[in-house]
Amino acid sequence: MGPQAKREYVEVIRGRYRRASRRQKGRILDEFCAVCSYHRKHAIALLGRRRRRERRRPGPAVRYGPAVAAVVRAIWLAAEQICSKRLKAALPLWLGHYKAERGALTEETRRGVLAISPASIDRLLRPVRARWGRRGRGGTQPGTLLRNQIPVRTEHWNVDRPGWIEADTVAHGGTSLAGQFVWSLTFTDIWSGWTELRAVWNKGAAGVVQAVRSIEKRLAFPVLGFDCDNGSEFLNHHLWRYFARRRQPVTFTRSRPYHRNDNAHVEQKQWTHVRQLLGYDRLDSPQLLRLINNLYANEWALLHNVFLPTLKLKSKLRVRSRYRKTYEPPQTPLQRLLRCPHVSPEAKLRLLNQTRRLNPFALKKTIERKLRRIFTVQRKAKRLVNEPPPDCHPEGAARDS
Repeated sequence: MGPQAKREYVEVIRGRYRRASRRQKGRILDEFCAVCSYHRKHAIALLGRRRRRERRRPGPAVRYGPAVAAVVRAIWLAAEQICSKRLKAALPLWLGHYKAERGALTEETRRGVLAISPASIDRLLRPVRARWGRRGRGGTQPGTLLRNQIPVRTEHWNVDRPGWIEADTVAHGGTSLAGQFVWSLTFTDIWSGWTELRAVWNKGAAGVVQAVRSIEKRLAFPVLGFDCDNGSEFLNHHLWRYFARRRQPVTFTRSRPYHRNDNAHVEQKQWTHVRQLLGYDRLDSPQLLRLINNLYANEWALLHNVFLPTLKLKSKLRVRSRYRKTYEPPQTPLQRLLRCPHVSPEAKLRLLNQTRRLNPFALKKTIERKLRRIFTVQRKAKRLVNEPPPDCHPEGAARDS
């Protein structure tokens, strides 16, 4: 008799053994020892042992059930897998659109989703946390044309209103920076976190200025300052004239060489807004430029600026060898602009009219559809480049010989 069979046999006769008289217990023990080959004392201990109760999991009782976990998981996946503190602030924005997308919620589930804490969100999402890998190569080459004309920003701007912009570029060259390919231009407003992106071909000066014009038309506030790195795509006469020759010139500054933290606000957007969307693949087809700009200027910008809250540093204090950072409550860039007294009422009304009927789940579906189109075009272009000419085909060569 195997171990599993012996355990089942013990469970069957244990109840009968407890209800039996003294004489009957002796007979049951004789039978049990003969069948299982146990020592009599061991048999008495097995049959007299009470069933072990299941131990409760240590810690507080589970408060949020599978229904709340399913809602939080669905919104987290659609909201670009943001951290729990940002997701806590995003849940009220997304929950109103959840019914049209996934069905109605019970009042108990709705209250649970709105009351859940960031720590509980981390516990619920622990099994499905995604892990991101690969790192890419930087593609910024130093520009030398206007280093003397454009001053270095040696201290942080005293920002109390929107309009102070940090800019940077991202290379979509894959593992090689040779040849021509698509670059992403990123604009981030320091005060509100409002971010706009455009794709340019080979980061030429004329293309960068055209992208800057397009971004500036979409902003709800005037550009007051422009800070960039030392790349040649920014340090050129085209962009310098564009900012300098206007009625109210824009403060044009550059960061210190080899100090990436000077542009920390835009650097952190390179991952959340560009790499998480397009990855590190090489995008070297000119047909992709229109498709990527269509996605950048519409659904992708609206999703991040309207429905994804961001954290903003309030204070930073050094205590011995450590820094103690305090953050403001997470808000979306749109919420910050609507509460800003320096944004005109007309601009606020335009933002409200533009975003009133948006559905974040619909935006996410459109983003996925446009992404599939972008990578389909890229795969077709890559396949055409890699196909050998018809006269070089091995079968044709064999026939000719």
